[in-house]
Amino acid sequence: MNVRHTMKGRTVLTAVAIATGLVFTVAGCGGSDDDGKSSAPSNSASAEESSEKSDGKGNEESSSTSSEPLATAKDGDITVTVTSAKREAGGFITVSGSVRNDGNRSWLGANWASDERELRSNGGSLSGASLVDNKGKKKYLILRDTSGRCLCTKFSGQISPGASADWYAQFPAPPEGTTQVDFQVGSMPPASIEISEGE
Repeated sequence: MNVRHTMKGRTVLTAVAIATGLVFTVAGCGGSDDDGKSSAPSNSASAEESSEKSDGKGNEESSSTSSEPLATAKDGDITVTVTSAKREAGGFITVSGSVRNDGNRSWLGANWASDERELRSNGGSLSGASLVDNKGKKKYLILRDTSGRCLCTKFSGQISPGASADWYAQFPAPPEGTTQVDFQVGSMPPASIEISEGE
């Protein structure tokens, strides 16, 4: 009886010793790379990346603010940034971005309105925007619905000094092979943008 209990005890101790050895081996392998460097720098790099995305108040910035804009144009105190130009399945292009007022007076965007009679009721909007395909020598005007409303942003109020607003505008799509066009609105200089395929 005593011999059996002794053998069982030794078997249990051996199993515990092997399991403990495996745990230490796995922990030791997980803590460093083959070249002996610790994995801690990659963790701190991740922490640095997340702290760079934070605005310092614990809020995460959106990915759109960190991505490079397609184009920027400036007219006096007003800056237009184009962040996206996507070819959609319905045969049109959606261009979007933001406008910023760096002046000391409020801005409405009245000079961005179209001269066309059908679009005059849109007021401060991107109804006068266009896309120009220089290679194909064609100009694409803003799309509109049957009531004459542009398929674009209509600014509901003035943009205050130091403030910005997001916008979008939709145009007929150039031929499939065309990937580069100029975006034009108001007296802004043309901004060359690249068209991407929508999802």
